[in-house]
Amino acid sequence: MKKHRAWPVLLTILAAPNIHADIDWHSIDRAAAEIQPQVVEWRRWFHQNPELSNREFNTSARIAEILEDMGLQPKTGIAHTGVVAVIEGGKPGPLVAIRSDIDALPVTEQTGLPFASTTRTEYNGQETGVMHACGHDAHMAMLLGAARILNDRRADLPGSVMLIFQPAEEGAPVGELGGAELMLAEGLFADAVPEAVFGIHIGLNAPPGELVTKPGPMMASADRWTLVVRGRQTHGARPWGGVDPIVVSAQIVMAFQTIASRQVDVTRAPSIISVGRIQGGIRNNIIPEAVDMEGTIRAFDPEMRAYIHAAMERTAVAIAESAGATAEFAVDPRGTPAVINDDALVERMWPVLQRVSGERPMQRLQPRTVAEDFSFYGEVTDSLFVFLGSVAAGHTLETAPSNHSPFFDINESDLEQGVRLFAHLVVEYLSSGKD
Repeated sequence: MKKHRAWPVLLTILAAPNIHADIDWHSIDRAAAEIQPQVVEWRRWFHQNPELSNREFNTSARIAEILEDMGLQPKTGIAHTGVVAVIEGGKPGPLVAIRSDIDALPVTEQTGLPFASTTRTEYNGQETGVMHACGHDAHMAMLLGAARILNDRRADLPGSVMLIFQPAEEGAPVGELGGAELMLAEGLFADAVPEAVFGIHIGLNAPPGELVTKPGPMMASADRWTLVVRGRQTHGARPWGGVDPIVVSAQIVMAFQTIASRQVDVTRAPSIISVGRIQGGIRNNIIPEAVDMEGTIRAFDPEMRAYIHAAMERTAVAIAESAGATAEFAVDPRGTPAVINDDALVERMWPVLQRVSGERPMQRLQPRTVAEDFSFYGEVTDSLFVFLGSVAAGHTLETAPSNHSPFFDINESDLEQGVRLFAHLVVEYLSSGKD
């Protein structure tokens, strides 16, 4: 498993002037502009035909069809519905990968777009709409656009490009495995490990049309935890006749907050412990037998993440035992690690990001406490994740509906920027060789 470099704060990243002046970057940009109508058409098809995690059957079939039309030979059925293809360059060189997620969310669309989703399905026992409310439709279209440009230039590529279309980024259904972790477990990199993996996420994490990223931890790990506190049921008028799990649970919840504020180094990285659900009791005058709760843990440092897991269990068990109760604490093993951009790769690609940004200077991102399972690739090889800002016409960054909203939309003109970025990153990396 890849070990991350130490991640000191990089105050400045110097852009190397005139990178690879022998490469006609303008021809790539012209190709992105020419293919833009096709990219928009692809995005609208994916938007109108969304599918939930591990159920992206029509989506993966459409992706495979498009790749086959390019003359590629995609492999399908990886991690249920994942699609992978390799563009073999005409010259010897390294392997690099670019990745898109392909799943949608159980959200009933309310955008009013002419290509809005009308798909309905069942999720967790309830009927719901399905919508690409997080930009994955755009991610697929941008990667396909870059694939077309790179494939048309494959004879000149000094290396190869792996195209990864990954299912279940939003999380596999209960009782199932999926996403990046399952793709890797099923041998995504079995034949060859790419020297670098690049990913883009569109939405509200950057000003419209701008690119932002940072070295080191960029997005938090995400772990679901559960806790059952068992006491002894009794009459509410005689609490001494039993053990009150509600009072014990309240003490545990408050103690959890001291882990993040008093037990870990807050100057090293932030962390969050949240309780999302707590349930116990059925009547006002009955002290119940048990209370169960669940929540989320967010962290940016792997060691801190592991410490928080252990500290929460230790705290819950000790408090419960002090009151004569018991505590059963567990962290879901299907958690997602933090997205940690490789320092050296960020520094190396920063001039590329600036070149694609044009007159708008690249911005360093503040860490985000949301999660992305792109992080699993970064545990195996060098990785770089970039946010592309986009808001629908008529909105500003402040007024635009957020990702996961039933009103979420993008400005399709920003798709061209994403296509350019994927293509520039790949060509730059392959042309420069690994440091």
